[in-house]
Amino acid sequence: MKTYESHIAAVAADAAAIYAVVSNLSNLERVRDLIPQDKVQEFETDTDFVRLKVDGLGQKIVIRIVDRIPGDMVKFGIENLPVDGNFWIQIKQVAPHDSRIKLTLKAELPMMIAMMAGKKIQEGMDQAADMMAKMPFEQWI
Repeated sequence: MKTYESHIAAVAADAAAIYAVVSNLSNLERVRDLIPQDKVQEFETDTDFVRLKVDGLGQKIVIRIVDRIPGDMVKFGIENLPVDGNFWIQIKQVAPHDSRIKLTLKAELPMMIAMMAGKKIQEGMDQAADMMAKMPFEQWI
């Protein structure tokens, strides 16, 4: 398994607020308009899963919450992809309204894909952490 970790990103919110938002996948409805409609179709959310069809993959992908530690971590499993893996968000509060997050992806990637796409995956992890750091978590709870 190959592991990709984002840098640690500062978030201007309490860990409890971040956890409340990321531990409920129906909150993705708040950012639905940011999802490229030409690449993603049949987008469905629920508390514990999101189901979507990504252009080029043919079948619906399911991202499901598989573990939660309140205020600390949410772990996701990915179903219906040709690779096995999981993803999690770690949260650590350092002061009132000041937390840190780190994203981790562990995936069973073929060596050639890991070599060809590894840098892009790493960049994507860092960009995702930066995007999450700007989310108004405390306004969404």
